[in-house]
Amino acid sequence: MDGLGSAPGALEVKAFGRGDALGAVMEAFEAFKEANDARLGEIEAKLAADVVTVEKVDRINRAITEQKAALDRMALERLRPHGGGERVSLPDERGEAFAAYVRKGDAGALARLELKGDQLTAGTDAEGGYLVPEETERRIDTLLGEVSPIRAIATVRQIAGQSFRQPVSRNGFASGWASETGARVQTDAADLSLVEFPAMELYAMPAATQSLLDDSLVDVNAWVAEEVQHAFAVQEGAAFVDGDGSGKPKGFLAYTKVADASWAWGQIGFVLSGAAGAFAASDPVDRLIDLAYAPKQIYRANGSWVMNRATEAAIRKLKDGEGNYIWQPGAAAGQPASLLGYSVTEAEDMPDMAANAFSIAFGDFRRGYLIADRQGIRVLRDPVSAKPFVLFYTTKRVGGGVQNFEAIKLMKFAAS
Repeated sequence: MDGLGSAPGALEVKAFGRGDALGAVMEAFEAFKEANDARLGEIEAKLAADVVTVEKVDRINRAITEQKAALDRMALERLRPHGGGERVSLPDERGEAFAAYVRKGDAGALARLELKGDQLTAGTDAEGGYLVPEETERRIDTLLGEVSPIRAIATVRQIAGQSFRQPVSRNGFASGWASETGARVQTDAADLSLVEFPAMELYAMPAATQSLLDDSLVDVNAWVAEEVQHAFAVQEGAAFVDGDGSGKPKGFLAYTKVADASWAWGQIGFVLSGAAGAFAASDPVDRLIDLAYAPKQIYRANGSWVMNRATEAAIRKLKDGEGNYIWQPGAAAGQPASLLGYSVTEAEDMPDMAANAFSIAFGDFRRGYLIADRQGIRVLRDPVSAKPFVLFYTTKRVGGGVQNFEAIKLMKFAAS
């Protein structure tokens, strides 16, 4: 097997169906392992790998990354609503009223529903637009859950107010055992901390031509959902990773970071990679094992790795002490890759491997990171600002931050 030349379709993913693309990933990974084994053998025998072998390994590695990206796009395409073809009709007057507003700017029906007390129009034009129908909001939220990597693994709460507040216990809530009639010994008081995540405004402004809006075959509700979900996902992805909390959610990388041995509540603990901008030359896998075992067992059981694709490609070359590759592609369509038995979440907003960079996170993000979604997505139609296009100023309020500082740990790419 000769690298890409023996990995059929490695650069022709678009011609494949989902099953064929998955097969190409698996075949390319086998070619990668063979080439990388040769590279490691050359290093062991000659203390340096042949340039041709290194280039071959890197070429196949890139092909695997491209194949995985194509699989991700295929999965998202299956979830994506389509603006043409069969219409997905909304059965009640709320959907019809919103469609009339989007197509023609007719807000009369929405105003009448507001007078009836309908929740669709809790806000008026002067207050920032009209709320989309519940069906459209659910469609946007479903798509965001699939395309926003941190949202897919974090806890998501729906809120009605301006912020989400929740008491958390730093030392765990007290408990004990007692027989049916036995005395209940008073437990120690819990050490409680209040976390608060204000909902910040996230916006997108898709544009359409009036001819598109006039086309009766176009499902305008699906069109709105499709147009805004990508813009929302890009902004969310960056904020949930390293947002500074000013006008946006606070990302888990924005909190104070300390060596895990000195960890305290309110901080994120880290372990060292063993070298500046790289893994330690000796036993690099041990450093990843250290990170996997940094969280307590209750968080490790549902742990996920979070890193970008460049970091994942570097880890793909590593083997454990028994000669097994620690990275494995998903065994079936739709399954994520795994590292040391835990799923890998690709978040392109994670930093590349560099000196002192925190390029890998591991932990139970369901317990560790919370996203607060304020109910209601608003749309304000603007046919004036960008003639001949019609703009749709779409807003959603989202907050986020770390709710459990024990559940997430980081790797710092440094020797000390």
